[in-house]
Amino acid sequence: QVQLVESGGGLVQLGGSLQLSCAASGTIFSISVMGWYRQDPGKKRELVASITMGDSRVYSDSVKGRFTISRDSAKNTVYLQMNSLKPEDTAVYYCRVEDVRGYDHDNDEYLYGKNYWGKGTLVTVSS
Repeated sequence: QVQLVESGGGLVQLGGSLQLSCAASGTIFSISVMGWYRQDPGKKRELVASITMGDSRVYSDSVKGRFTISRDSAKNTVYLQMNSLKPEDTAVYYCRVEDVRGYDHDNDEYLYGKNYWGKGTLVTVSS
């Protein structure tokens, strides 16, 4: 089994900064894409940023120039540095990993092409 543990959310004032972290645990050989999504109550979950094994990055238009995604593949960890935060950035932020290859000891099987979500961490930006 692969588990994702997110950290770094909290309350911050307008213009402030936060860094989110998401560590994937388990027997993992590789993770193709690591990313962050966010969701407001009553709205669809949307992509914030993603990064591939080759360090190609995608950002939503709303965060370009303010957020930076990075990863440490040796630690199976993805980070989201959020600067110049705005009230509209308030949401639950979810980590997602795609195309995971590894080994599931609980079920004694190899993992190919599996995707996983974290449980989410709340970011609140006050004005």
